[in-house]
Amino acid sequence: MRWFAGRGERSLALNPAHLPLLCDPRTRESLALAREPGSGELVLLSRSGRSFPIRDGIPVFLDRAELAGPNLRNQQLYDRLAPIYDLASAFYVVFSHMSPRARRMEYLREIEVAAGARVLEVSVGTGANLRHLPASAHYFGLDLSWQMLRRCRRRARHGLPVALFQGLAERLPFRDDTFDVVFHVGGINFFSDRSRALAEMVRVARPGSRIMVVDATEKLASRHERTPIAAAIYGGRPEAFAPPTHLLPAGVHGVQLKEVAAGDLYCLTFRKT
Repeated sequence: MRWFAGRGERSLALNPAHLPLLCDPRTRESLALAREPGSGELVLLSRSGRSFPIRDGIPVFLDRAELAGPNLRNQQLYDRLAPIYDLASAFYVVFSHMSPRARRMEYLREIEVAAGARVLEVSVGTGANLRHLPASAHYFGLDLSWQMLRRCRRRARHGLPVALFQGLAERLPFRDDTFDVVFHVGGINFFSDRSRALAEMVRVARPGSRIMVVDATEKLASRHERTPIAAAIYGGRPEAFAPPTHLLPAGVHGVQLKEVAAGDLYCLTFRKT
C-alpha cells in the first residue's frame, strides 16, 4: 500500500486505490487529490470545486451547515462518550449474561463477508464489530463523530484493516454499486432522515448484496432510559423505537426481521435487487 504524506494534523494517509470509489456526497462528482491554495494541504477536490479536507488521515465529508437536529445531537453525544464507550458497552454485556463476542456474532453472522469483499460499516464507531469479521476482506468505516473515529483509528494502527471517513449516513461519499456488504449497527433510531440513510446504503451496495441494519428495541430503551450513560442515549426519545421496515426504498427484496441479544436489538436484513 502506498501512502501520501502531508503536514501536521491534516496529513494524508490515503490508499490511492480507494480514490475511484469516492465521490462528492452531494453532487456525486469524482474526486481528485489537490493542494489547497495558501496552506498547501492535500485535499479531495470535486470537478465543481468543492474541496474536502483530510484530517489526520481521515477524509472529512461532513458539511457542518447540514449538521442539525438529531444528527447534531448524536455527534455531540458520541464525541463525549467516545473515551468510555467500549468500557461501558462491555460492562453492560457482562451484566446481560452474554459474552461480548456472542452478542455481536448473533447479528454479524447475518452478513456474508467473502475473501476480498469490500465491506462498509455505516456508523463504524470504535470499530468493535470489525474485529469479529474475516481479516481477508477490505473494510471501510464512516461515522459523524470525530472522537469515535479517533478511537477506531487507534485500532487500525494495531492491525484493524479499515479505511475511515467522516460524514453523514444520509449522504455517503461513495459511488453507486461499490460495496459487496453494507451494514449498520446502532444509531439509525436517531438519524435525522432514516429513509434517506437506508436509500444511501442501498445505492452504494452492489446488486445482490445483503444489507443489514441493527439497532435497539423499545424493550431495551425503556429498561435503561434512566440509567447512567444509557439515559443520555435513550432518554427523551421522541417516539418508541421500531424497525424501519416501512422506510425501505424500492429495489430491495428478501426482507427479514428478527430480534437478537435476548430481544434488546432488532436485526433487519434485505438484498439489493
